[in-house]
Amino acid sequence: MKVKRLRNVPWVSGMLVVINVIVFLMCTFSGNVLYNKGELDVVSVLAGKQYGRLLWAMFLHAGIEHIFNNMVLLFFLGAMIEKVTGHVTFLVLYFLSGIGGNLCSLLVKLLQMDYSASVGASGAIFGLDGVLLAWILLYRQSMPDVTPKRVILMIALSLYSGFTAQNIDNAAHVGGLVTGFLAGLLFCALRKHRRQKKTKEVWT
Repeated sequence: MKVKRLRNVPWVSGMLVVINVIVFLMCTFSGNVLYNKGELDVVSVLAGKQYGRLLWAMFLHAGIEHIFNNMVLLFFLGAMIEKVTGHVTFLVLYFLSGIGGNLCSLLVKLLQMDYSASVGASGAIFGLDGVLLAWILLYRQSMPDVTPKRVILMIALSLYSGFTAQNIDNAAHVGGLVTGFLAGLLFCALRKHRRQKKTKEVWT
């Protein structure tokens, strides 16, 4: 029972929130040092070959409102998903989504010759929306209170909010969402395959 309770504790989601808050506080007291080393922009990543920015930018935020909104979504949405995927898988899906979103952001910036920098965990969080949608489509019985229509509506409202606001990296949102959805489908397919394999082994 204790082991099962520990599995249900969203410690990875909580850990990510704590790390993001700590980094934000460090940025507050250190000026632009961390931003200059981690923000996402075409020149630094492609010309400067600083590929680590694809990851570091996920832990940087532009202000109190930015980090507050992202961390609230990360904790509650993350806790729901982490419970069904497991801790390690959740962490992998989170980082895949964030990196996928940042790659999409770079591609759009490159095509538009946009040399501005962007920061934030939004791409990864939109990726969690994608993972949730994939999970609900294939394992709806595990979350009876969550329907595909509700998830799609939530995603649509979030995207609309981004496209109607200013200074929002919508390419990262869309890229993270698509990456999370595809990664979620792959995870669910592998999970189903393992379960079917175990069932066959029991019967044979």
